[in-house]
Amino acid sequence: MRNNLDRHLAAVRNLGILAHVDAGKTTVTERILYATGTTHKRGEVHDGTTITDFDPQERDRGITIFAAAVSCDWNGHRINLIDTPGHVDFADEVERALRVLDGAVAVFDAVAGVEPQSESVWRQADRHGVPRIAFVNKLDRAGADLDTAVASIRERLHPVPLVVQLPIGTEEGFTGVVDLLRLRALTWSDGDEAVEADVPRRLREEALRRRRLLEETVAERHPAALEEFCDRERLSAETLTVALRDLTRTGDGVVVLCGSAYRNRGIEPLLDAVVDYLPSPLDVSAAGGIQQGADRMRAGVDGMRHAVDGTTHPADPAAPFAALAFKVSATPTGRLTYLRVYSGTIEKGDTVWESGTGRTERIGRILRVQADRHAPLERAVAGDIVAVIGLKAARAGSTLCSPEAPLVLEPPGVADPVVSVAVEACRSTDTGRLASALARLAEEDPSLVVRTDPETGQTVLSGMGELHLDVAVEKIRRTLALDVNVGRPRVSYRETVVRGVSGVVFRHVKQDGGAGQFAHVVIDVEALDEGFEFRSAVVGGRVPQEYVRAVEAGCRDALAEGPCGGHPVTGLRVTLTDGATHVKDSSETAFRTAGRGALREALRTCAMVVLEPVVEVTVTVPEDAVGGVLGDLAARRGRVTGSVARGGSAVVTAAVPLAELFGYATRLRSRTQGRGTFTARPTGYAPAPAPVAP
Repeated sequence: MRNNLDRHLAAVRNLGILAHVDAGKTTVTERILYATGTTHKRGEVHDGTTITDFDPQERDRGITIFAAAVSCDWNGHRINLIDTPGHVDFADEVERALRVLDGAVAVFDAVAGVEPQSESVWRQADRHGVPRIAFVNKLDRAGADLDTAVASIRERLHPVPLVVQLPIGTEEGFTGVVDLLRLRALTWSDGDEAVEADVPRRLREEALRRRRLLEETVAERHPAALEEFCDRERLSAETLTVALRDLTRTGDGVVVLCGSAYRNRGIEPLLDAVVDYLPSPLDVSAAGGIQQGADRMRAGVDGMRHAVDGTTHPADPAAPFAALAFKVSATPTGRLTYLRVYSGTIEKGDTVWESGTGRTERIGRILRVQADRHAPLERAVAGDIVAVIGLKAARAGSTLCSPEAPLVLEPPGVADPVVSVAVEACRSTDTGRLASALARLAEEDPSLVVRTDPETGQTVLSGMGELHLDVAVEKIRRTLALDVNVGRPRVSYRETVVRGVSGVVFRHVKQDGGAGQFAHVVIDVEALDEGFEFRSAVVGGRVPQEYVRAVEAGCRDALAEGPCGGHPVTGLRVTLTDGATHVKDSSETAFRTAGRGALREALRTCAMVVLEPVVEVTVTVPEDAVGGVLGDLAARRGRVTGSVARGGSAVVTAAVPLAELFGYATRLRSRTQGRGTFTARPTGYAPAPAPVAP
């Protein structure tokens, strides 16, 4: 029984397709589905007929926006594949996918080589320790060159490239590849099947040279291969395969293949490489988790999840159930929760413990996912990536496990949002629907943050970039037929006193029958570094203490709107110096009104200035882009406070007005080819260059 379980897990591959936008990820995925017989027609991105880019916005824009899961079979192996977005605005989708994957195929453009987002997703995979193989795509394009692309991989990403193929033909004449392990040629013509033959005579010498270079590179890094190489001065194909598998899984090397996905050339060898080199769930360390109740860390080693107290959760279907939710999606058929099952077995109708709420939930249905198509399953076992219906509280990052063995797995990280917009319903009657829609968006995508600005009252939607927010708002418009206005968030300005005044007299008298209102106050106003202070210098009891408190309350009321632009007022001290009362008509209400009127009149007399919020921006960019970034910060009225070099990058800190940061994320990415990042934190207020209208 145990051997059967191990054989099942050994035949599973959970992998993602990673790349820069337009490198051909989705086309590679489509050709994999076609080559494995999962689909019978090749989907095309430009025609909007792909399986994984099924969302209307993806088809309209021609890019992958949402990570899509599909499954297929190849040579007796089950491949669970996630096609991830390539645009920097959707890097959080990649982060959640990498958290649950065992391996990845990194796709590179044969003309452009390593592009900015290629570098970003590669670093993300490094952080998660995900083994990778590389596929150099688009070898049929003008200017395509495998060696140049491999050189950029070596120089920009710093792995050891292990090239196992030699292209046959160049650019338009690219027809196939030479397998350097078996020294056989694979060519594709107009048909879908590869034709295997001897290596063409004109390429044989070059193939032997590259095979020798591969043997030497592998022998330098693999002890068993080195031993055979020293004994025989060559490596067999079997030894090379084993060594390449070991080097891939340890991260000491990256196998490089090539082809043209659009022309369906090189896909079958890529699938063979996925099976031969990328790990199964048995080959990777299980994710760490905290055992609930004991607050002790569990560490995974050799496919086993070990607790400090000696209990284990092996990666097999017979162990206690443990899974991580990495994506939540609302569909017409219900709320889908995507799971990676790490151990145990789950069946329809089972009860699981959910880490977020600490409550149990029932699994309604289990589905095998094919992008937007779903096939029902009776059960899911360790190593599976499936979707379930019936969970109400689970979110991306939630742990689902057996109630008898509760634990919490490490959730995927969530990046801080960098761009915000203000959103409001065009019709006031739709405000409630908009609030519900925004809450659902934030539930599906943790990198979206919805908040209400306490000062402006605006609903603010924050995300990873302007395209990210545009997609989110468009989703509301399309799915709910809801008219939404989107605008720049209002900045919370302040007004402060630069030069005060003394002896401002205000008398409040009101008589309209019955008891009247009377209050007489005299105040001084002076500048203060920050905040608001009130004190009384009245002597002789001319203003009773309860009326003094009413005057202070009235002054605080007046702080809500300043004379320059209706902004809140800060940075002043008010002193009540004198006053008078009436035996019948004076009251707390009258003195509160007098205090409010006195301060408003005083502020119109004071020298005032408008303050704008300032944030400290920390920008990390390649050293060759520092000049452009500094110029852009200066154009945004930024004041550079520091700059240090750190590992080939420059870290620049600057104080920048918040109003100037709108659109900065997009501008920074444009100036640095997507390699620049920044963080911002509020530091206070500074005088604005000119009065700002409310």
